[in-house]
Amino acid sequence: MSFNKKSPWILHYDATSCNGCDIEVLASLTPLYDVERFGVVNTGDPRHADILLITGSVNGQSIPVIKQLYEQMPDPKAVVAVGICATSGGIFADCYNVEGGVDKVLPVDVYVPGCAARPQSIIDGILKACDILEEKQKALKGR
Repeated sequence: MSFNKKSPWILHYDATSCNGCDIEVLASLTPLYDVERFGVVNTGDPRHADILLITGSVNGQSIPVIKQLYEQMPDPKAVVAVGICATSGGIFADCYNVEGGVDKVLPVDVYVPGCAARPQSIIDGILKACDILEEKQKALKGR
């Protein structure tokens, strides 16, 4: 499967968040912000996804799930950490069960800051991930 910049598919996973960023991810899919105008499709199947959008910090229970989702995605693929919890652990960083941000488990391509991250920032992060995917696809073809 190859990446099509005109129709990137995203898979959203809530690691361990307060759901603030999740609500904003869903808001970016509504007609008000309309990420679909860029051809972005939300999928529930990692085998169809180009971009893994993760919200929330990472803990011991979510690590195997995150790794499995990532491994099931076809190459090229990108990871977008949405919100301060996904980037660094956020306000939960000092909790006994929090390992930190997504980059403790997966290579993160784009960091979207905020608590909660705004839909405009999330859309910008998705579009940056599309550019990164395009470069990754060129590198795969060059092998």
